[in-house]
Amino acid sequence: TGSESEKRAYMKTLSGTTYRTISLHLQGAPNNPQAARLALTTLLRRKGRILDALTESLNLLRQNLTPENQALLEQLSAKRTQLSNLIYNKPENLPLDEYRRQVSTLKAEAEKLESELSRRSAEFRVESEPVTIEAIQALIPSDTALVEIVQYEPFDPKAQQDNKWGTPRYAAYILKSTGEPQWVDLGEAEPIDNAVKTFRGGLTNLMRRSRAKKTGRALDELVMQPIRSKLGNTKNILLSPDGQLNLIPFAALVDENEQYLVENYRITYLTTGRDLLRLAISNPAKQPPVLVANPDYDNSDSGSTVASRTPPNSRGTQEENNTSPLIKGGQGGSRRSSDIENLTFDALPGTAAEAAAIAPLLENVNLLTETKATENAVKQVQSPSILHIATHGFFLEVDLVAPTANPFDRDERGLLVVQARPGVTPRPRPPRQQENPLLRSGIVFAGFNNRSSGTEDGVLTALEVANLNLRGTQLVVLSACETGLGEIANGEGVYGLRRALVMAGAESQAISLWRVSDEGTKDLMVKYYQRLLRGEGRSEALRQVQLEMLRGKEYSHPFFWGAFIPSGAWTAME
Repeated sequence: TGSESEKRAYMKTLSGTTYRTISLHLQGAPNNPQAARLALTTLLRRKGRILDALTESLNLLRQNLTPENQALLEQLSAKRTQLSNLIYNKPENLPLDEYRRQVSTLKAEAEKLESELSRRSAEFRVESEPVTIEAIQALIPSDTALVEIVQYEPFDPKAQQDNKWGTPRYAAYILKSTGEPQWVDLGEAEPIDNAVKTFRGGLTNLMRRSRAKKTGRALDELVMQPIRSKLGNTKNILLSPDGQLNLIPFAALVDENEQYLVENYRITYLTTGRDLLRLAISNPAKQPPVLVANPDYDNSDSGSTVASRTPPNSRGTQEENNTSPLIKGGQGGSRRSSDIENLTFDALPGTAAEAAAIAPLLENVNLLTETKATENAVKQVQSPSILHIATHGFFLEVDLVAPTANPFDRDERGLLVVQARPGVTPRPRPPRQQENPLLRSGIVFAGFNNRSSGTEDGVLTALEVANLNLRGTQLVVLSACETGLGEIANGEGVYGLRRALVMAGAESQAISLWRVSDEGTKDLMVKYYQRLLRGEGRSEALRQVQLEMLRGKEYSHPFFWGAFIPSGAWTAME
């Protein structure tokens, strides 16, 4: 029970024992199968645990919706909307101290509602069996391997008190449908994290195509090459990254034969292998597909709702007139990203063509474009079978509010601090978080430039996305920039839109890891849907489109095909 920050505070008290268990295996008893099973079991039970708890709480409340719980959910949604609106549409002439006070008050009120809703969901929770390796193995297909990557701090019980915790390292556990788990210690985290940064730079450097392969090979040698030695002939990978490895497309890594991994492997991303338990339970959709594209960022229709409309036949004059892309340079053309300094947005012509091509493929599609593509229309969706949003997306690296007293520091709020148990050696704590990262990640809609999108401000933050009801939605496609980015929390994945979509109940997502090409993304998405609707799996359909682009001329650079990754359920849609 408790709010998310309370859950995070509690899980910090367990991280030391998690790392000690992994260290016992990898450093103390690397050849002991019992130590390996204990380490992997601990990892499967604790990795992504906060996300699981939050998602479960929302699902339980929606399944047992009393009038009181409905009112509390609506209050929480309203508070989160007020907070997002206050941050992205700061009132003029409001003194900074008063602005900070209002933000702090809204955060505190939202956290209080979170705690109360979490407590109420506990009333409906059924005692479940602890997660076991065998339970996860039963859900892994016979031709597939689960790869659990973990960043941990090695623990030396024999060292002096100040030296018990070592330099962070990465390790991977490999689990197939049968047999014992395998493992590999990948080495210190710093060289791998540096290689991740270099690799991301190479992927977005369109002027030096060879750099993408060179940096991809260097990172592969550190991470995937050791893992491949344990995979054998297995080509389907359910991959649960950790740390900075959450920010890369493994498909764009390059093996010792100078081939991209996409050429030989199908990779689907999970927060944790425990996701397989959640994905085994399917829910029916309540609405037909919803497609949102080509928002008019200067104007909006205040009365827009989720309703069927006839798709346009061509790009039309709006696309022809909106020829000044937001970002120009190299071969990237217009990119779906935000001007972070000014937080204003230019038109994305490719999204109009994307909608025109995809809408006829979807049965009974609800199409929202131009002034109808508003934030409040998106907030009205109720479990559509598919939710496709083509617009600008962003993740802001810096705090949106000037740092004040840390809202997540329980001492400063006068609340009880969760302490480590007596006798437990705590691990070093990371710097305290200054701002909820779910407020710094979002997507934008019609009217945003004037901060008027129907009855909203035009930016749907990840914090608000978490309030959507997507339980029964088989696929969410965020055809926008940086929708897979966010703040990294070791053991908990990425705090951003991808996390929010899981909380909202979506089965699977296609999300991006950098500022994508407008025209290239349009082509990718159209081909993706054509394959999906022919019955191909959600991950395999994306992989085949990426291979097609790789083997072509115009979009062969991984900048174009590598940005989007499939997360969650990988099978064909029903």
